[in-house]
Amino acid sequence: MSRIGRMPIALPSGVSAEEKARRVTVKGPKGSLEIDLRPEIDIEIEGSEVRVNPNGSGSSRDSRAFHGMTRALLNNMVFGVSTGYEKSLEIIGVGWNAQAQGQKLVLNVGFCHSVNMEVPAGLKVETPTNTSITVTGVDKQALGQFCAQVRAVRPPEPYKGKGIRYRGEFVRRKAGKSFGS
Repeated sequence: MSRIGRMPIALPSGVSAEEKARRVTVKGPKGSLEIDLRPEIDIEIEGSEVRVNPNGSGSSRDSRAFHGMTRALLNNMVFGVSTGYEKSLEIIGVGWNAQAQGQKLVLNVGFCHSVNMEVPAGLKVETPTNTSITVTGVDKQALGQFCAQVRAVRPPEPYKGKGIRYRGEFVRRKAGKSFGS
């Protein structure tokens, strides 16, 4: 059995979980999320605690792998609907900026055109300043995927350090060409 999978998931006050037809729904003050269970895994919901158990079907290798993964996914869902997730990105570059316009993010990052990105449902994008982007939401996977797509528009380059990066990300700088005889 997985060490992570054996740990119970505590449901904070205001968060509820229910299973119906191998589909788990977690509801909380920030929203609700759903996940389909693998056939190798069962869950037990007892009061304010959820336990994930392998049921013995399928291979033991798959059962062990999905045991810990399912517990981690459910724990992320519980944290998301109770507290929520947030990621911040920074834009480094002269004249480069970002604007949130409803469900669109408009990036001006050195191209001859502006880049318009649709914000997925369930995520909220804010631009506190022209060079910072804050993305919040309940689904950790969707939030991380959208932030990775924004960063991929103009990833940080190693010579001048320009580009879109996560707040606190370290970009190793390279020395440019050196002239001399």
